[in-house]
Amino acid sequence: MEINLVGIAVAAFLGGITTALLGWSEANTPWNWKKFSSSVVRSLVGAAAIAAAMDYSGATAPIIYLVAFLSGAGVEVGGNRVAGAISKR
Repeated sequence: MEINLVGIAVAAFLGGITTALLGWSEANTPWNWKKFSSSVVRSLVGAAAIAAAMDYSGATAPIIYLVAFLSGAGVEVGGNRVAGAISKR
């Protein structure tokens, strides 16, 4: 099966956005576009990196889309923690 790099990037992006939305719903605070826009940027960067890594690895299994989704979620969570630590200094 041919793996579509755009599909991988979209899956990774959606993983990051899903995590951002879940974080917002858990925080019980009003919507903040500034915070969400930084999540979008982190998700886009993570999606590009994950798609490039998947292309380089030569992965061909359809489960790679799930791996990309979960990787995108991890990039967003990790990026959010790093951004929080930097802003507190």
